[in-house]
Amino acid sequence: MKKFALTFLLGCTIFAVQAQKNYQITAYGAAITHSNNAVFIQKAIDAAAANGGGRVVVPAGNFVTGPVVLKSNVELYLSSNAVLLGSARRMDFSEDRMAVVSANGHQNVAITGKGTIDGQAHLLMADVFKQLRAGKIQDELWLTKRPTEKNRPNLIYFKNCKNVKVTGINLKDAASWVQNYKECDGVLIDSMNVNSTAYWNNDGIDIVDSKNVKITNSFFNAADDAICLKSETTDGFCDNVYVENCTLRSSANGFKLGTGSLGGFKNITVKNITVYDTYRSAIALESVDGGFLQNVKISNVKAKNTGNAIFIRLGHRNTDARYGSIKNVFIDDVKIEVPAGKPDIGYPLEGPLPKVPPHNLLPASIVGIPGHPVQDVTLQNIEVIYEGAASKQKAYVSIDSLSSINENAAGYPEFTMFGELPSWGLYVRHAESIKLNNIKVSVKGADFRPALVFDDITGLMLNNVSVPQNTTLPAVVYKEVNKLTTSALSLPKGANVVVIKK
Repeated sequence: MKKFALTFLLGCTIFAVQAQKNYQITAYGAAITHSNNAVFIQKAIDAAAANGGGRVVVPAGNFVTGPVVLKSNVELYLSSNAVLLGSARRMDFSEDRMAVVSANGHQNVAITGKGTIDGQAHLLMADVFKQLRAGKIQDELWLTKRPTEKNRPNLIYFKNCKNVKVTGINLKDAASWVQNYKECDGVLIDSMNVNSTAYWNNDGIDIVDSKNVKITNSFFNAADDAICLKSETTDGFCDNVYVENCTLRSSANGFKLGTGSLGGFKNITVKNITVYDTYRSAIALESVDGGFLQNVKISNVKAKNTGNAIFIRLGHRNTDARYGSIKNVFIDDVKIEVPAGKPDIGYPLEGPLPKVPPHNLLPASIVGIPGHPVQDVTLQNIEVIYEGAASKQKAYVSIDSLSSINENAAGYPEFTMFGELPSWGLYVRHAESIKLNNIKVSVKGADFRPALVFDDITGLMLNNVSVPQNTTLPAVVYKEVNKLTTSALSLPKGANVVVIKK
C-alpha cells in the first residue's frame, strides 16, 4: 500500500493548501425553506473552484437538493446535524446527472464532516412510478421487474477522478447504488456510516475499475452487497484495494468481488471485518465475465448469522470466447456461523428466494468450470459452524451421482446457483492447487451428507482438517483427485473416506 499512501498524501497536501477558505452555501442563497437548493449549492462550489479551491460548508439543518457537481480542489463539508436531502422529484435528475453529488474527471475532491446525505428513496421511487405512468420518462424493465438504474439516482458518483476523499459522513436510503467510484485513482473512504435499505440494488459501496483505494473504519448496512468491487470494461480492472476494520450487514453479500468482471481484480487486501445478518455469502469472489481475479488476501473475518461462509466461483457468463481466471487467493483466520433459517428475515428488504429447486443448507464452495479450474487457493485457520438439520425429503444428491450436479457455467453467480450440493461443510469442483490448513467444520443438527466433497481436483493438500465425530459416513469424498497429500486429519472413526476414480 506504499504506492497508495504516497499518491494520496500528495493529493491531501494540495488540498490542505487550497481548502483554507470556507464558502457557506447559505451565503449563496441556500435555505432550509427552499424545495431545491441545487442551484445555490452549485454556485458555492463554482465560486470555490474559480478561486483555486476551498471548502463548501453545509450548516446544520435539512437542505433539499437536486444533483450538484464537485470540481477540482473543492471539499464539500457537511457540518454536524447537516442533512442534504436528495430531491424526491425524479425530473430534477437527468441522464448525465443521476447522483446527488457527482464529479467526472476532477482531482482533489472530497466530502467530509459529520453530516448526512439522505436519498429519500421511498419518496423518490413513488415519484419515479408516477412519472413512468404519466409517460414522462421511459424504462424498458419497470413493468416486468423494477425501474432500471438509469432512473434511480446514486447518492455519490465519482468517475475518472484522482485523489478522492470521503470521510466521516452518513449515507442513507439510496434508490440505487449508494456510492460508485468508477475508474478513479486514489480513493480514501474512512469512518463512514451507511444505512440504505429502502430500495433494491443499493450496494453500500461500489469500486469499479479503480486503483489505489482504501476503505477503513466504516459501517455498511445495505439491502444489496455491502462492499462490492466490479469491473465493467475489458481493459479496466480494480488494483491495489485495501479494506480494514469494517462492519457489514447485507441482504445480499458481505464482501464481494464481482459480479461484473469484464476486466479483473488484482492486489486486493481485506482484514479485520465483521459480517452479520447477511442473506448470502460473508465472502464472495466471482469471475464470470472473462476477467481475471488474482492476488487476493483476506484475513480476520468474524461472521455470524450469514447464509453462506465462502463462495469462490469461476464461470463463463460472457458470450465471447474469453475465459476468466481465479489465481492466488489466500483466506486466513475466519470464523463463521451459518444458521438454518433466513439470516436477514425482518429487514426492510429481504433477499429474494433462490430460483432453483428446494435444497438443504449449502456448504462453502470453490467451483470452476471444466477445463478452467480455480487455481492456487489457500484456506487457513478457518472455522465454520453449521446449524444442520438436512432432510433427504427436501433434496438429495448421492455420492455416486456427483456428475449430475449442474455446471451452470453461464448462471448468475451466487452460492445457491447449483441447487442441492452433496456436502454440508465444503464443496470443491474443477480446481487446481488447493491447500486447506487448520480447517474445522462442525454441524449442530444431523446432516446425512458427507462433510467434504472434492471433485476434479489436481493438487489437493489437507493439513489439520477436523470433521466432527457425529458426521454421517463417509466424512470425505474424493472424485478424480490427483496429487493428494494429507496430514493430521481428524475424522470420525470407521470407513470415513470414499475415493471415486470416475
